[in-house]
Amino acid sequence: MPWLYFALKPRHREWAEAWQREVQERLQALETIRIGPGAFVAPEARLFGEPGRGIEIGEGCAISAEVFMHGPITLGKRVSVNARASLDGGAKGLVVGDDTRIATGATLYAFDHGLAPDRLIHRQPVRSHGIVIGSDVWIGANAGITDGVRIGDHAVVGMGAVVTHDVPEWAIVAGAPATVIGDRRDIPEAGGASPKVKNGLTRRRGEG
Repeated sequence: MPWLYFALKPRHREWAEAWQREVQERLQALETIRIGPGAFVAPEARLFGEPGRGIEIGEGCAISAEVFMHGPITLGKRVSVNARASLDGGAKGLVVGDDTRIATGATLYAFDHGLAPDRLIHRQPVRSHGIVIGSDVWIGANAGITDGVRIGDHAVVGMGAVVTHDVPEWAIVAGAPATVIGDRRDIPEAGGASPKVKNGLTRRRGEG
């Protein structure tokens, strides 16, 4: 639970930081992984960075228990990846911007298989275009992001959404396949939601 680590009182920080250094040093010795200062990585996380397919974890990131990550993956600063999220960079990589939140059970896979009818599924070619997630993005619980997708800064992906196309900056998307249902800039105040977002209606800025 990274939030408990970051909320520790000063008298507890010394032992907790020493424990995290041990966890992170062991992980970096075993895998092709670099971890920035002030980050938290749960010892139960499963991180795999091969030579040429490494993992870069930025300053102040939080990686929760039972997270699966397979490089190439680059996380910016203060990114959180919650329990049971699964991230695979494929061949082209997965890049996540600063201050983005990836909720429990989200799946981000930067590769896909062919579907040609003349060969078995396990003999299909694997292709990879990569995934780019912007800064200040919220990816909801159990959402899926498919290969080749770019998600703009400040966007929100609703719980259980399946994102198969690019998402504009500030957009709120939901559904399978995901479609735009709102714009964060239309929400009037922190903690609120505009009626148009609550009702699942789409309105472009400047309209109606």
